[in-house]
Amino acid sequence: MVTCVNVRAPSSTANLGPGFDVFGLALDAFYDKITLSKTNKSITTNRPWHGIRILTTDNIPKNPQQNTAGLVIKAMKQKFKIKSGIEIKIKKDVPAGFGMGSSAASAAAAALAFNKLFNLKLDNKTLIKYAGIGEKASAGTIHYDNVAASLLGGFVVVKTKPFDVIRLEPPKDLVLCLAIPQLKVPKKKTMISRSVIPKTVKLSDLTVNLSNAANIVTGFLTKDSELIGRSIQDVIVEPARKHLIPGFSKVKNNALNAGALGVTISGAGPSVIAFCKKSQNLKKIGKSMEKGFNSVKVNCDIIICKPSTGPKIRT
Repeated sequence: MVTCVNVRAPSSTANLGPGFDVFGLALDAFYDKITLSKTNKSITTNRPWHGIRILTTDNIPKNPQQNTAGLVIKAMKQKFKIKSGIEIKIKKDVPAGFGMGSSAASAAAAALAFNKLFNLKLDNKTLIKYAGIGEKASAGTIHYDNVAASLLGGFVVVKTKPFDVIRLEPPKDLVLCLAIPQLKVPKKKTMISRSVIPKTVKLSDLTVNLSNAANIVTGFLTKDSELIGRSIQDVIVEPARKHLIPGFSKVKNNALNAGALGVTISGAGPSVIAFCKKSQNLKKIGKSMEKGFNSVKVNCDIIICKPSTGPKIRT
């Protein structure tokens, strides 16, 4: 009988320019680690968060109702009428609030660990839906792009009505340059970033984004990194958000001039991500992005990574 499960789930980038709340890509850059264990403390009340204990040395909420992983475990315990107590050990590695799916990584890991611990044998779509519940803790709303990428690995396309998720294998020569600015991020950063998005858009802008999004999917299908990079162009959300990131235009232009195929905001930011091919001068591209942030007196960290194949589970 399994009494303890360890899951390591990857960071991710969402939107990829024009695919707002639809596209996600798992990144082999950072991983959140969750250990889920059964305990002897049984649930004797109708409150499903009773008996859930969160252990962490990281600066995150320990109340299950305010914690990404805790919300997932609470929902799954309630749905499947699990009476045993559960201990959640969380080790955060994905930087929180920087547009790399930190809350999603923990949520995905929690859903996978719970499924394995209680041998539920849930399908991927169901697991993604439960993981999405965890996004409420940080974003205030449920969305599935980051959690789907963290849970499945690779590139994902989320369809909401009816719900479905398609996973595609990224090209082997696709490499990402992440510029992570050393900025103080507000607590409700994702909510702030979502609040500036326009409520209405011009049909011509929608057409441009739809064309670019279709070409990104085609690029992943045909394993064409250059087509993906050329299509990382967003004329709706990026223009509305870029003022939230000091030096964004300089960072983007520098990276493109250094040879990057495409550049955009990673998720809700403030990290900026460049899409490149393995054969390119990646150090030069990374250095150019660093100089872009330095031009507005902001230091940054540069991470060069590949897409992630997905989470790792062990018992």
